[in-house]
Amino acid sequence: MDKTNRILKHIEEAYGWPKERRNQSYNALRSVLHALRDRLTVDEAAHFAAQLPMLVRGVYYDGWNPSRVPKKMHRDDFLDQIRQEMPPFEVQGGIEGLVHTVAHALRLYITDGEWDDIKAAMPKDLAALLP
Repeated sequence: MDKTNRILKHIEEAYGWPKERRNQSYNALRSVLHALRDRLTVDEAAHFAAQLPMLVRGVYYDGWNPSRVPKKMHRDDFLDQIRQEMPPFEVQGGIEGLVHTVAHALRLYITDGEWDDIKAAMPKDLAALLP
């Protein structure tokens, strides 16, 4: 639980959101995780998930249908999926900034090698969104 709270707090601090808006940071985390998960192959999605904190891993897998992945998404498709999953919160820096912020928070728990594998599995325009 502590690791999940650290990720959410990282997102909140990046945007100056008070803890009372925890649902907003949670929705940001969930929407980016789902877009990443849906773009990865089943094997890569599982390798990535193995490094996530337990509660975040549950959010990651929630609603997943492995028979429908990987979705062929490029940058705009990826950002559109996140935009559709996010409630109508105003996010400073737009959806691209949100992806960067959430990915930066997740990097606390993902090894460099796994992060490199994730980026390599994506089109260059999409990988460029990830720190």
